Amino acid sequence: MPRSLTTEQISEFQDNGYLIVPKLFDAEEARILHAAAKADKAFSKHAYDLEDGEGGKAQLVLWNKAGEDLWGAIARSERIVDAMEELLGDEVYHYHSKMSIKRPRTGGAWSWHQDYGYWYQNGCLFPDMASAFIAIDPNTKANGCLQVLRGSHKMGRIEHGRFGDQTGADPDRVDAAKNNMEIIYVEIEPGDTLFFHSNTLHRSDQNTSEHPRWSLLCCYNTKHNNPYKESHHPFYEPIEKMPNNAIKEMGAKLFESSTEFWDPVEDETVGNNKE
Repeated sequence: MPRSLTTEQISEFQDNGYLIVPKLFDAEEARILHAAAKADKAFSKHAYDLEDGEGGKAQLVLWNKAGEDLWGAIARSERIVDAMEELLGDEVYHYHSKMSIKRPRTGGAWSWHQDYGYWYQNGCLFPDMASAFIAIDPNTKANGCLQVLRGSHKMGRIEHGRFGDQTGADPDRVDAAKNNMEIIYVEIEPGDTLFFHSNTLHRSDQNTSEHPRWSLLCCYNTKHNNPYKESHHPFYEPIEKMPNNAIKEMGAKLFESSTEFWDPVEDETVGNNKE
């Protein structure tokens, strides 16, 4: 099977804890994703509001099952799953997906955190997990694009909990890390995709612009890291990969939601509603 990523791209991910792949989804696919996201009434119905403690409010819509609809076709697409398996060195399975929504002028900030800071609580022994962050709208500094701390995945898991008014990573350790590592603002266009390691520190600012910032995150765990205990996210289940042309085929009928959403209020572990 031909490689999805180059050796240089895999090395970049291993060194930096993230990899940006421009135009992983082409212009036609990006238009399909944008139209489907904005037309899907289920996103309004199932959006969960998250106050940021600074006067802003972010929204998340979450689901575990990569089904037969458009969002399942993305999460199971060969281009993403194959890339994840190359980056993590093992078969992967769909851990969950979420749509991160920042409304114009009111979209909330996210504090510094590592995804494994929370997924650790779900019984995953190793940080051999990662996310694909796909831009639905242009992601800019003004509308609160993601920020990553280059190389921070090499620090290992940082203590996470409630610090002051925010839930996130230990701010003292984060401040020390920021003095030693570069903050990268991930300004990307629709269809561009950021792959980032579960131990990579990341955050985002409020959306102070007139433009929305919608982004789709597909999260994956490795087969060898199957959780040792039950949580709100699933155990290992093989992915039935879908061909890359499935997205355009589904775009012909746009979007019919069959996704089963879940409410993060029901979580028993702290902070699993993070971006």
